[in-house]
Amino acid sequence: MPRGTPADMHAAGLRRDERMERWKLFGLGSPALLLVLVILVIPVGWLFYVSFVGADGSFSLENYERMVSRKSYMRIFITTFQVSVLTTALCILIGYPLAYFMSQLPAKWAGLCLITVLLPFWTSLLVRTYAWLVLLQKQGLVNQWAINIGLWDEPVKFVHNMTGTLIGMVHIMLPFLILPVYGAMRAIDADYLKAASNLGASPKRAFWTVFFPLSTPGLFAGSLMVFVLCLGFFVTPAVLGGGRVIMVSMKIVSNIELFVNWGAASALGVVLLVLTVAILWVASRFLRLEQMTGGGH
Repeated sequence: MPRGTPADMHAAGLRRDERMERWKLFGLGSPALLLVLVILVIPVGWLFYVSFVGADGSFSLENYERMVSRKSYMRIFITTFQVSVLTTALCILIGYPLAYFMSQLPAKWAGLCLITVLLPFWTSLLVRTYAWLVLLQKQGLVNQWAINIGLWDEPVKFVHNMTGTLIGMVHIMLPFLILPVYGAMRAIDADYLKAASNLGASPKRAFWTVFFPLSTPGLFAGSLMVFVLCLGFFVTPAVLGGGRVIMVSMKIVSNIELFVNWGAASALGVVLLVLTVAILWVASRFLRLEQMTGGGH
C-alpha cells in the first residue's frame, strides 16, 4: 500500500507534532486549571445551586421572588450602586490630577510619590477604617480641631452616614485608580505633546486633545476596578455607615448570621455576581481586554 507523497507525510508529521504540543501545554496548564476549578468554579456552582433551594429543601424560586416583592432589597441595591458610583467619581476627581502630577515629576521623585500611594496597602484595612472612625466621630480629632479654630461651633456628624462611608472608601480605593492611570500616563511619549505645541496648540489644548485621550485607557481601567471592588465592599460601610448605609454584602452577612438563610444569601450573591459580569461585558464592548487592564492605548 503506498505511503503517500513526501508532502503528505510532512503534513501528517506536522499535525502529529501540533497535537503533541497541545497535550504538553494542557499538561503544563492542568495544575492552574485544577486550582481554578476548586477555588472558583465549584464554589460559584454551589452558590447557584443553593440559591434555588427553598425553605423546605426543594427546588424553588422563593429566594429570587423575595427580592422582587420586597422593596427593601431594591433600596439595598440602589444604595450599593450609589456608593460605588460616588466613590468612583470622587476617586477620579482626586486621583487623576494626582497621577498627572506624579507623571510630570522626574523618575526619582515620582518613585517616592508612588511609595506614598502604596503605603496604605501596608496597613490592615480594618485598622484604616477604625482610624477614620476615631478621626471623624463627634469627639474626634477633626471636629475638635475645626471647633478650636472656629470653622464651626457644634460637632458635625461625619460617621454613621453616607459621608463617613464615602470618605473611608475613597481613601481605600484611591490607589486602585492612581496606579493604572499613572502607568498609562508614564507610557505616553512626550514627543506627542511637543509635536502638538509645534503645530500651534496651546498647553491646555495639547492636554485635552493629545494627553487626555491617550490616558483614558488607564482611567477607564482604574475606574472599572474601583467600581467593581466597591460593589462587594463590606468592612468600611459596616463600620463607618453604622447600619444606616446598607450594601448588598452586609445583607448577605445578616441573612447568614441572623436568619441562617443560606438560600437568600446565595441568591443575593448570584444577582450581584451576574450584575458585575454584565458590567464587565458592557465595558469589554468599548475597550479591548488589554486596554481595560491598562496594558494598551
